[in-house]
Amino acid sequence: MVSAARHSMPSTSVVGVRCDRLPTMNARSAQELLAPLATQQTDLGGGRRLIETYTMEGMLGLLWHGPSGAEDVVLCAAGGMGGYLGPADGLYTHLGETLAGASTAVVCVDYRRPSHLESSLLDLAATADRAVQQGARRFVVLGHSFGGAVAIQAGCALGPYCAGVATFATQSAGCEHAAQLAAPLLLLHGAQDRILGPENSEIVRSLAGQGEVKVFEGADHLLAEVADELRTLMAAWIPERFAAHRTG
Repeated sequence: MVSAARHSMPSTSVVGVRCDRLPTMNARSAQELLAPLATQQTDLGGGRRLIETYTMEGMLGLLWHGPSGAEDVVLCAAGGMGGYLGPADGLYTHLGETLAGASTAVVCVDYRRPSHLESSLLDLAATADRAVQQGARRFVVLGHSFGGAVAIQAGCALGPYCAGVATFATQSAGCEHAAQLAAPLLLLHGAQDRILGPENSEIVRSLAGQGEVKVFEGADHLLAEVADELRTLMAAWIPERFAAHRTG
């Protein structure tokens, strides 16, 4: 993998390698395609900021943990209902509290149009562009349920700037181009998921032609039963992916 630390960043958009569903960005950046009307920021204390961008297709919300100029950025994609918390009793915000630091930011993305794949992908791409303009050099992308497809496609779109993708109870729909993902892939699923069974993660691994699937006995779609285990796992896996990308 090409290390983004030694690779010059695009001047208009971080998105240089795209999945087929991503809007063309060689002429306009993702931020420009978002067509923002106004943006406001609120300091929530504890190194957290709420960034709200108003567009004609709704409001894009970012719960940003850590420094604006972080080189390592975790992008967290919500499920089909949107929101900031993620699975496993608020995994995303927990990771924001534990991983954000001098060089790392964790950004929870609340979509403009939840359950709409193309616009949600643009939301993550625009967030990545914002981060790059502020100094980001590499990304890990997380996605729960519907957000798993968003994360897979965003990982493809980020190309050499993606250090890893992890999904939680992902759907397989929308992951048809997963073979374009060059970054390490981790797929986590509950054995008792009655909304999207664990076979969905197996399908995505097959489509990607790579990746690791972990199935947790006794866990359902929200993975709350293994919240502590997932927090420990991701708190180790994410820094490992960033470290490997820097030296790759």
